[in-house]
Amino acid sequence: QVQLVESGGGLVQAGGSLRLSCAASARIFSMYNMGWFRQAPGKEREFVAAIRRSGGAPYYADSVKGRCTMSRDSAKNTAYLQMNSLKPEDAAVYYCAAGFTLDQNEAVMMSPDNYGYWGQGTQVTVSS
Repeated sequence: QVQLVESGGGLVQAGGSLRLSCAASARIFSMYNMGWFRQAPGKEREFVAAIRRSGGAPYYADSVKGRCTMSRDSAKNTAYLQMNSLKPEDAAVYYCAAGFTLDQNEAVMMSPDNYGYWGQGTQVTVSS
């Protein structure tokens, strides 16, 4: 059983930065794709960023490309999402997710249906 625990959310002014962390209960990065998703009130959960289990450059949603950087530290079993130049529309609950797929193309990585493990979420609030 994989457990994921997010942290790092909070209240920040527009233009500010936050770094979200996702601590995994086991060494999973070589076995599972890792993703960040977010969900704002009244909206569906949406893809933010993901890293393939095989490594390589992360995928990003167009809405955060150039402002967010996803990384992982295998020694710490922790994935990160560095978010800069935050906008009010970035406000949401951010979820970390892990999942296994044979195919690791962008469409697969962007779908929440392909992630079987989820954290409890961390709230990000951006004031204008």
